Amino acid sequence: MKQEAYVHFHPDERPFVDRVVEWMERAAHGHELKRTDFLDPRQIEIVISIANRYDVNVRLSGGYEEAERRRALIAPDYRFLDDEPEGIALLEITSDTHGHLELDHGDYLGALLGLGIKRDRVGDLHVHPEFCHCLLDEAIAEYVNIHLRQVHRVHVLTELIPLARLQPAQTQLETMSLSVASMRLDGIASDVHRISRTKIVDPIRAGRCRVNWKVEEDPSAPLKEGDVVSMQGLGRFKVLAVEGVTKKGRQRVVVGKYL
Repeated sequence: MKQEAYVHFHPDERPFVDRVVEWMERAAHGHELKRTDFLDPRQIEIVISIANRYDVNVRLSGGYEEAERRRALIAPDYRFLDDEPEGIALLEITSDTHGHLELDHGDYLGALLGLGIKRDRVGDLHVHPEFCHCLLDEAIAEYVNIHLRQVHRVHVLTELIPLARLQPAQTQLETMSLSVASMRLDGIASDVHRISRTKIVDPIRAGRCRVNWKVEEDPSAPLKEGDVVSMQGLGRFKVLAVEGVTKKGRQRVVVGKYL
């Protein structure tokens, strides 16, 4: 089954594919219940794709309806999952910076990882001006609540609160209108990040670029409306609209860069 599955996925995804196949085998044939760590959208896509080959039930949950990162609950197909707990806790992190230092997503995530926590134990982070709501694996929530006392250079207080009190943050995008020769990945990424096409090609070929959370190593890969592109060390952007062709034959594209 693993060799059959490999055909459909990037070589870098094979270790994760192996894990997913094992989860499915244990659920379908060993009658086991498996709750995964938080998965990104690409990993979720892989889980659903492989689950379709087995007699299993899969339930996804991320603490709220629109969650990007979610945990999967995998069980034999006869098992009812709606009443199973999500295993997700909500931590409120508050700070009083008096306007001297604005904390962002990277600051909060860095502080969590600095406690020795792996990224896959952390769900979505919702950053607000004076606090952050952080979705966590319930198993580590108390540890984080006790030990997280500083984010960047700011003293913080933490409290575990009910999931019902979650305040999702609105995604903030810097909108950019571009005129590009084509919809090639390297051309658009070069304009968005304001670096030369020559310099943008190397990280793409090195596997440090993802399109819709899937590794993309071809600089000439075409982008389309709705695609989300992440470049390691540079951030993410989304192709919001393709508005047509100019008189000079160039493509008019609207892109949103995540802040």
